[in-house]
Amino acid sequence: MGLNCFIILKDVTDGCESKDANRPECTEGDRMVPLRWCMLWLLLPLSSRTQKLPTRDEELFQMQIRDKAFFHDSSVIPDGAEISSYLFRDTPKRYFFVVEEDNTPLSVTVTPCDAPLEWKLSLQELPEEASGEGSGDPEPLDQQKQQIINEEGTELFSYKGNDVEYFISSSSPSGLYQLELLSTEKDTHFKVYATTTPESDQPYPDLPYDPRVDVTSLGRTTVTLAWKPSPTASVLKQPVQYCVVISREHNFKSLCAVEARLSADDAFMLAPKPGLDFSPFDFAHFGFAAESSAKERSLQPKPSPKLGRQAHSRPRADIQKVCIGNKNIFTVSDLKPDTQYYFDVFVANSESNRSTAYLGTFARTKEEARQKTVELKDGKVTDVFVKRKGAKFLRFAPVSSHQKVTFFVHSCLDAVQIQVRRDGKLLLSQNVEGIRQFQLRGKPKAKYLIRLKGNKKGASMLKILATTRPSKQSFPSLPEDRRIKAFDKLRTCTSVTVAWLGTQERNKFCIYKKEVDDNYNEDQKKREQNQCLGPDTRKKSEKVLCKYFHSQNLQKAVTTETIKGLQPGKSYLLDVYVTGHGGHSVKYQSKVVKTRKFC
Repeated sequence: MGLNCFIILKDVTDGCESKDANRPECTEGDRMVPLRWCMLWLLLPLSSRTQKLPTRDEELFQMQIRDKAFFHDSSVIPDGAEISSYLFRDTPKRYFFVVEEDNTPLSVTVTPCDAPLEWKLSLQELPEEASGEGSGDPEPLDQQKQQIINEEGTELFSYKGNDVEYFISSSSPSGLYQLELLSTEKDTHFKVYATTTPESDQPYPDLPYDPRVDVTSLGRTTVTLAWKPSPTASVLKQPVQYCVVISREHNFKSLCAVEARLSADDAFMLAPKPGLDFSPFDFAHFGFAAESSAKERSLQPKPSPKLGRQAHSRPRADIQKVCIGNKNIFTVSDLKPDTQYYFDVFVANSESNRSTAYLGTFARTKEEARQKTVELKDGKVTDVFVKRKGAKFLRFAPVSSHQKVTFFVHSCLDAVQIQVRRDGKLLLSQNVEGIRQFQLRGKPKAKYLIRLKGNKKGASMLKILATTRPSKQSFPSLPEDRRIKAFDKLRTCTSVTVAWLGTQERNKFCIYKKEVDDNYNEDQKKREQNQCLGPDTRKKSEKVLCKYFHSQNLQKAVTTETIKGLQPGKSYLLDVYVTGHGGHSVKYQSKVVKTRKFC
């Protein structure tokens, strides 16, 4: 390429220095035109194919298209290479290429990225014959330039939209071809590919006869997709990979549109400046470094956001791209229930990275299983199981008018969150661990909705009672302190003495013992015990005794008990159960005691 440019420059320069009186001397501008076009050819991507786009006589071509106004902000399209470029809104951009021979195959592909494009392809004849007077002398250069500017050319194809669109002709006439692109919506990127050997190039992977993406399985959080393999891989055995794109916005027509949406920052849009044939942005795309280094740029003051074209930063779109190799089936997971998603599949050539889009699809994930609402009966205890991080709904509708409603909640394992709404209005939201009692003001014909939500640690078990007559409730009255106290000085090799608190109401208390290992610790005790399990779940051999007690003076509502018949140097787990009038039992906090080894 460089040698060709050198020959062109030499021929033109030799012509300018000729002493032939019939040939006018060249101006400085005449010498600069070939140089500018040689620089343009040198800046074309080095990755373009070795084949050359057919052209007319190079020197004649350079001498004819020197008008800067006509070729302002323009480029030459190389043959067989995909180029990426940039459009400012309402600022058209032109590309040119010359076909020398008639009946030449031609294919032009334009890929919009991130915004719809308006583009058209036209054929412009170049004047190269002698003047009409038949003198044999060429027309003056000014007349040739004016003729190019005035001729609009023949429009071959035009398109408006954001689809990847093609112009294909098996037999194209010779001439200068112009591709003009415009974005009226916003600044955007695009890609262009042109070739005169479309049959042998096969620049983009082929789609199968049925290019649809099918949804083969649909769940609440998963969707399985399948599509037919590309003939490029199955028939031509070329390396390809499939990329799946999941979006909650819409389907995408091209992979570059996806990449544009995935971009987290639009600051790079400030780089190109319309009105220049080349800018640091263009040089960077052609593989050349910009004039100023990154270090120099970092020292420059940041431009005011009010000046020039503003780059509005935007968050990452709700979109995901996953490349899965050559598999043609894929399951998308971690989706939200009852949500519509759009799915696209792109097949990309692994070597050139050029891609083709399948016909995308969309699907709505299934709804979460509707929670069954449990009806609470006035004064009756209900057992509830809540999954880890799950939720349960209960409903309480008193049959008679009431002044107050009392809720008793006994969380058997880990803490649980309770919310109570009356006729849609939130009245209560609390975390409950152990036993809690809530009393709410009533309202005639009111209906209460209770929501129980489990925690992240594990599943929750609880008992709940709702009543408008708290005096007849099934839960036993309990002291605030439900610990069992062991007296260390009263320990012997065969017995231990313990005490616990009672209430003003007479209740039945039962104490049980169980021998445990010496390494039995509090964490094991908390993990294994279920406070809602009553004494009926214990072995008869573990029962020590049952007794009733109460005291009107709460300071004297204390009972002690000596547990005998134990083994020296052994550890025992002690549990106290209190049973209310309704038969519901509540267990005090377990206590581990150890007898003396030597007495």
